[in-house]
Amino acid sequence: MTPKILVCDDDAGVRYTLREILEAGDMEVAEAADGEAALDYLRTTHADLMITDLRMPRLDGMKLLGRLGEVPTPPKAVVLTAHGSERHAVEAMKLGAYDYLTKPFDADAVLQIVERAVASVRRDQENEQLRAELLLSRHLVFASEAMRRVALLVFRVAPRDVTVLLQGSSGTGKERIAEALVAASARAAAAFVRFNCAAVPRELAEAELFGHSRGAFTGAHKARPGLFREAHGGTLLLDEVGELDLATQGKLLRALQERRVRPVGEDREVEIDVRLICATNRDLRAEVAAGRFRDDLYDRLNVVEIRVPPLSERPEDVPLLIDHFLRRYADRFGLGPVALGPELRAQLAAAAYPGHVRELQHRIERLVALSSGGVIEQVPLDDAAGTGGAPALGLKERVEAFERGLLAEALQGASGNRSETARRLGISRVTLLDKLKKYRLE
Repeated sequence: MTPKILVCDDDAGVRYTLREILEAGDMEVAEAADGEAALDYLRTTHADLMITDLRMPRLDGMKLLGRLGEVPTPPKAVVLTAHGSERHAVEAMKLGAYDYLTKPFDADAVLQIVERAVASVRRDQENEQLRAELLLSRHLVFASEAMRRVALLVFRVAPRDVTVLLQGSSGTGKERIAEALVAASARAAAAFVRFNCAAVPRELAEAELFGHSRGAFTGAHKARPGLFREAHGGTLLLDEVGELDLATQGKLLRALQERRVRPVGEDREVEIDVRLICATNRDLRAEVAAGRFRDDLYDRLNVVEIRVPPLSERPEDVPLLIDHFLRRYADRFGLGPVALGPELRAQLAAAAYPGHVRELQHRIERLVALSSGGVIEQVPLDDAAGTGGAPALGLKERVEAFERGLLAEALQGASGNRSETARRLGISRVTLLDKLKKYRLE
């Protein structure tokens, strides 16, 4: 990757000389005539390294170093100083500068310091990426570049107490990403409250969020504090936030602006301290344009937006997810190691999954639950028409799969002794033998 260098100096001749040297070293160069121009550039464009003079009009180099925290990804800095003014360079290094160059400089000295600084940048980036992937891998299985980018965003924003908007199709893993955000935040040990905005009637959403007094409405037999107060000091996840009606959206906006809520049926307001994470499968920009979502609330929620890519944009994750779910359900159902035959594995890896990760998970759960363990060579008969859109296990299938897991676990714990297994399970030996035959565990 070509290093990107920002040269900041009010002397056009110095900028020209540095550009010639750096471009000869296969580097991409941008210029700024003073500190304000450098900040404007860095607010919208990433640079790996900034070379800045210390004496400039409007905003000098020292003040510029102090304000690098205002930009999304601050670059490393090398400062330029006149011969005999090295003490100023030392002061700059105390403010975070990586190194300094003394004017007049030669090409070899410039390239040596810049290459060393860029190498340090690359090491920092690699270490940050590794830490980011470790964080997200505790909650999601992935290897794709698309999810590696998501991991880096999660890692950077998690410790910052800002509102995050997770956008992506249902089944892509937005709730798992919210869990990762919470786990790496300063509120990790506090309450983490989740609310699906589509799971309650719209007229009750306000009472669920902000609480209500006893008798505030029909069915309010006792007072409730509301989810914001339950999450006080911690994090509140509003899933499917796009389902809130406009009236509730307005009250949510007010609560976020004033950091207070008013329970339904009460006159008093209560202070709240909550970090908000919102998730939606809707395009909220389109919802705003259609008048179904408030633009001021959208701006408030969209402090940091993380788009979670669909499974179709990260096909390299599918084999890892298949193995992950095979292990999970083989363990849950007490089957021991389970594998897929090569044809079935290739079929599943190449299939389309409109329901994304959740659909793939349900398909693997079904395959394992309806198998005898070992190597699964083909899909069940009722799935044979295709690999997409497999239904999740029904209640009967889930109960049977769980029962089989209990039987297998008890049988293993009793070292295969049928009488001891029956005793541990609290059933007769005859019943046990019938069930072992039913689940092909004889």
